[in-house]
Amino acid sequence: MSAAREQVLADLRERIAALSGGIAKRAGCLPFGVPEIDAVLPGGGLAHGALHEFAGGGSGTVDGSAAALFAAGVAARTKGQIVWCLTRPDLFMPALAQAGLHPKRVVFVEGDKEEDVLASMEECLSYGGLGAVVGELVRLPMTASRRLQLAAEKTGTMAIAVRRWRRQTEANDFGQPTASTTRWRVSVLPSEDLPVPGVGRARWLLELMRSRAGECAEFEIGACDDKGRIHLSPGSGDRSNTSRRSLYSA
Repeated sequence: MSAAREQVLADLRERIAALSGGIAKRAGCLPFGVPEIDAVLPGGGLAHGALHEFAGGGSGTVDGSAAALFAAGVAARTKGQIVWCLTRPDLFMPALAQAGLHPKRVVFVEGDKEEDVLASMEECLSYGGLGAVVGELVRLPMTASRRLQLAAEKTGTMAIAVRRWRRQTEANDFGQPTASTTRWRVSVLPSEDLPVPGVGRARWLLELMRSRAGECAEFEIGACDDKGRIHLSPGSGDRSNTSRRSLYSA
């Protein structure tokens, strides 16, 4: 098949997708830059124009903070302004900056309830031109997740749902099906030793719980650096010590 014919067919496919309400913008993927992780993701990274879920491995604030920092690192590596929708304005901005997400790039949208967060996310995704739209949620109903996924597809903007629990029973909702393209769980591990006494780099257990057209996997990684990048940890270490400074203020 000639290159010209392939181009014509590609154009026709995009027109058909647009007419049928399919993906209107093919925005590619955001690779992690870690071959072992990118290899298990279809396309070699996190898809733009798609919804991704991140949650802590437990119901406490420590793992929840790690999940939010991981999401911040992902958002930091996208291009453009970031909109962060939430109901409680208690994010610790220096922690976001350490994960690569500079405060000047973030526009916060506060709502009284989670329905407001979902509505704000959908509106911002439909606007287009943003690097990512992040929303802090306890529950993510299937219908709401489909609306977010469709809105993300139309503009090519990445949608990120940070599942933040307030109590143990709410964590059970993470097992319910949603329309997200990927679903991740982040748990805190003992720090990675550095050459400086008493100083270590945070480590996480990163679990890919669901990947559309992909496989599940888990990795031990070093936490995001000031560019939002992660790396594979050299060893598992002792998982009993999970003490970390919380991303969220008291």
